[in-house]
Amino acid sequence: MTGPAAASLPPAASVTAAARARPGWRVPPLAAGALALAGGLWSALLLLGVDLPVPRPTLPEVHGPLMVLGFVGTLVALERAVALGSGWALLAPACSGLGALALLATGPTLGAKLLLATAAVALLGVYRQLWRRQPGPALLGQVAGALAWYAATLLWLGGYDVPQVVPWLATFAIATIAGERLDLAFVAGERARRWFLAALAALMGGATAATLWPVTGAHLFGAGLLAMVAWLATYDAARRTVRGTGLPRYGGAGLLAGYAWLAVAGVLWAGAGSTMDGPRYDAATHAVFLGFVLSMIFVHAPVILPAVLRRPLPYHPVLYAPLALLHGSLLARVVLGDAAGLEPVWRWAGVANVASVLLFAACAGSLAARGRGRS
Repeated sequence: MTGPAAASLPPAASVTAAARARPGWRVPPLAAGALALAGGLWSALLLLGVDLPVPRPTLPEVHGPLMVLGFVGTLVALERAVALGSGWALLAPACSGLGALALLATGPTLGAKLLLATAAVALLGVYRQLWRRQPGPALLGQVAGALAWYAATLLWLGGYDVPQVVPWLATFAIATIAGERLDLAFVAGERARRWFLAALAALMGGATAATLWPVTGAHLFGAGLLAMVAWLATYDAARRTVRGTGLPRYGGAGLLAGYAWLAVAGVLWAGAGSTMDGPRYDAATHAVFLGFVLSMIFVHAPVILPAVLRRPLPYHPVLYAPLALLHGSLLARVVLGDAAGLEPVWRWAGVANVASVLLFAACAGSLAARGRGRS
């Protein structure tokens, strides 16, 4: 798939013939990422108070790392490994996948954290090779994302709790996605690139400040989020593609909705400052990781699956159903659950968040199977 709705690979990131000849090598890390997603969703239901078996007492504790590093991190690392086209690059998704499995099996142990940290180092090695092919601000944003991943794991290894490293986890996802969007901004002007670099610096500086000075630094992190939202809202092609039809319109709608949620998170952090638990923490973190990150995954899936597994994922309007469920249930969770304090609404809206992911997986699997049958 091509076009502004896609999460692009850099022009120099075409897959070599050798990498295409061994697509089966990509299946184990992808399967580990899927297990991380399953574990993350299960732990989400436990945190919501749903009466389910608890395989390990530590499972709710690793909900965030499972979703962000085990699932999203493995997807990002696998896509970049395929882009590079070298077998050694699969070390990054392999380590993140193994780290996720270790979290599921043993909890937040030293070994699990080290595997996730090693994955970040390997991903930086992948970006180093990609940089030799085509350096530029877009790839620099993705490098910053990998550095944020590494910083999060180092802090976690050093004894910081997961809520304390959330700014770095968020920066990993946001910088990576923003860097990919810059590839598709269709803007070659120097002004757009300078603005992007300034927003990226604000985001990284805000995450650093949130670690060094948690009380005041969180305000700066929120300002960094808003700076990145301002750049995305100004230069991203989604403002035009949402007026189109078919896949471009679907992608534009999901992207703009995601940017709106990122703005909500920025306002919460910039205005209210640091929080480690409670309704405001729930609203801010899920605005980023559900409203923004998952929305990006939903609309970028038509390019991620073909690039990674060489299986088509044709667009169909049915993809709007999980996208609408995701954003509608998140709106209910934040406004009626977190802000208004209606706990039953918060709980069932959270369950609907999980259902939106499962519905998307079912839709994507069905469309991929149909596309393969027609190919």
